[in-house]
Amino acid sequence: MDIATTADKIKRGDRRSLARAITLVESTRAQDRAAAADLLAHLGTENQALRIGLSGTPGVGKSTFIERFGMMLTGQGLRVAVLAVDPSSTRSGGSILGDKTRMDLLSRDPNAFIRPSPSQTQLGGVARRTREAIALCEAANFDIVLVETVGVGQSETAVAEMSDLFLLLLAPAGGDELQGVKRGIMETCDMILVNKADGDLKLQAMRTCADYSSALHLMRKRPQDPDDFPKAVAVSALEDDGIGAAWDEMQTLAAWRKDSGIWDARRTQQSRFWFHEEVRAGLLSQLTSDSAVKAQLRMLEDDVTAGKIRPAHAAETLISKFFARSG
Repeated sequence: MDIATTADKIKRGDRRSLARAITLVESTRAQDRAAAADLLAHLGTENQALRIGLSGTPGVGKSTFIERFGMMLTGQGLRVAVLAVDPSSTRSGGSILGDKTRMDLLSRDPNAFIRPSPSQTQLGGVARRTREAIALCEAANFDIVLVETVGVGQSETAVAEMSDLFLLLLAPAGGDELQGVKRGIMETCDMILVNKADGDLKLQAMRTCADYSSALHLMRKRPQDPDDFPKAVAVSALEDDGIGAAWDEMQTLAAWRKDSGIWDARRTQQSRFWFHEEVRAGLLSQLTSDSAVKAQLRMLEDDVTAGKIRPAHAAETLISKFFARSG
């Protein structure tokens, strides 16, 4: 791959070059990692898109919502990239990558780009290289980058560290189900969208929306929010209802954060967070790629399993020997 030529094509909006570049940044091979770093350096960081993270329970209608939302945005002349992270099998490491087939209309829109990626068992429901894929989409002049994440849970809050707005999509539910939504996610999200507010579920959806609104107002106010945020909004992806109103609220919040300086401060904080994450991942990779350390790891695993040594002590021993070899 010619890095300079590829970078030029991406800046001109060539979708095939963008897809190849994302494949490159997702690779774990050492030579590909070096090429990916070179490519990202060539592209720079001049273009900044609105990054929107979206999470929700399975079956809540994330793909349907994204397609309707994306079609509305492209209808307004905006270019939309969707990075859909599919769950990977913990046994085989495989992934279905079916999001593109579930967004048939959006996938054919010339102003939209959909890229499914395996989560590769990454905690947080976000593939490790998703942040670099976002940078590539921004370089390709997309106005909005949507990141659809796997499932919902406290580990999902990692998506908030790479997005400007974090949306939580939930289905109509009763009071008992409200207790099942983890506090960590509630504290992280900027908006809760109660989907399926149509047909027989419409009244229940409105009640659910009111319940979530009450719960959000009881939480400690965050410095990054204006009055009335975070908030809950009822939408229907099936009937294309309420999505425009939700977009208006997103724009209001984004504009307020930009005017108040929170936008830039938040992105700086996110860069710091991902720097530390990359250091941790890099150290772990170094730790598991050294043949002598791997042999020591297997011995210590056996000792831990046999109850001869505590897990914490075994970990300290392994790390100490690794750094002794590195020094």
